[in-house]
Amino acid sequence: MNTAGTIDRPLTHDPQKQAPMKPSASEPAGSATEDVTTTGANDSRQNRNREMQLIPEALARAHMRERLHEAERERQAVRLAAARRMQRRAERASLRARRALAMAVMH
Repeated sequence: MNTAGTIDRPLTHDPQKQAPMKPSASEPAGSATEDVTTTGANDSRQNRNREMQLIPEALARAHMRERLHEAERERQAVRLAAARRMQRRAERASLRARRALAMAVMH
């Protein structure tokens, strides 16, 4: 099947291989309409290229956001482990104090 591409969806993205635009017979040579249609196609192509260029930035932002969440979860885990360690230490100190008090009362 040998169908021609459109301006927004050319058969090839290489500008050297694309067919040149031909002026229509109904318009005089040098009219401004040809430039307007070309400009519209270029704007569309530029928007698509701009979106394609922004994809890596969006991926990098998502990756950094994930890394920040991961780091925050890691910090929470470290804080929780430290809190549990301090709680065990406080419980042992409390037991020692109770034993010392019991020993002092018995003597």
